[in-house]
Amino acid sequence: MSIKSMTGFANVAGECGSKRINLEIRAVNHRYLDVQFRMPEDLRHLEGALREQIAAAAARGKLECRIQVQDIAQGGQSLAVNQDLVAQLAQLNKQWRKQHGDLGKLGVADILKFPGVLASQNEDGETFAKTVQALLSQALQDFGAARQREGRKLAEHLLERLAAMEVIIDTLKEQFPALLQAHMDKVRSRLAEAVGNIDNDRLQQEFALFIQKSDVDEEFSRLRTHIAEVRRIVNEGKGSAGKRLDFLMQELNREANTLGSKAIAAECTQASVELKVLIEQMREQVQNIE
Repeated sequence: MSIKSMTGFANVAGECGSKRINLEIRAVNHRYLDVQFRMPEDLRHLEGALREQIAAAAARGKLECRIQVQDIAQGGQSLAVNQDLVAQLAQLNKQWRKQHGDLGKLGVADILKFPGVLASQNEDGETFAKTVQALLSQALQDFGAARQREGRKLAEHLLERLAAMEVIIDTLKEQFPALLQAHMDKVRSRLAEAVGNIDNDRLQQEFALFIQKSDVDEEFSRLRTHIAEVRRIVNEGKGSAGKRLDFLMQELNREANTLGSKAIAAECTQASVELKVLIEQMREQVQNIE
């Protein structure tokens, strides 16, 4: 498995009787699952079932499902005329012509154009509903595949930056003893110039206190722990990975800030800045992960 992007697109089409159905799904990132439908009013009774299908396939994202229905050439299909509706239209036309003398007669063409008068004999509401649901199922498969492809790109982006963070941490950890010693030597030299005679016991106490305050082993350890957890979530791609990754980005940034506050040399400050740049780059991409 792999993480999924919240952004995606799919488009399918099919026919049912005398109708051609075009169904389109598109989505962008969103904190929760927000589904909106754009479809003819006579399909609104299907919205509940269609929404359930989408909720089973997507956990987060602002998703729009657009359904368009068009009449197509009847070909060799047998057609049926809704005789009851024709009779109602004729009666209404007769009645209104008596009340409004300027109204003309309804012609055959006028009646056949009226919605519901002419239909394919093999076209019924249940069959049409099943066709729409089948098309949505197909679109969701394509949509899921598109989100997985985009998710793999996001995973590569995150893993590259995690590796870069580890290089920064390893390099600074290797340099840190020498940086600490250089800082201590500099302080000793300045004190010697200032006071001439230095109490070595007092100086050792001050240095011991300084080393304790500037110790970054805990920050290194927590950074590595968070990096390992991010890598695990990215590689497994289970559940609401986006929410967990967003939380870990906050934790990584906190440790990078703490590391910067303990800086004893320019190398420490630079490492903190570089880490935060990488974390921010990851945070931007995490916002697109389901």
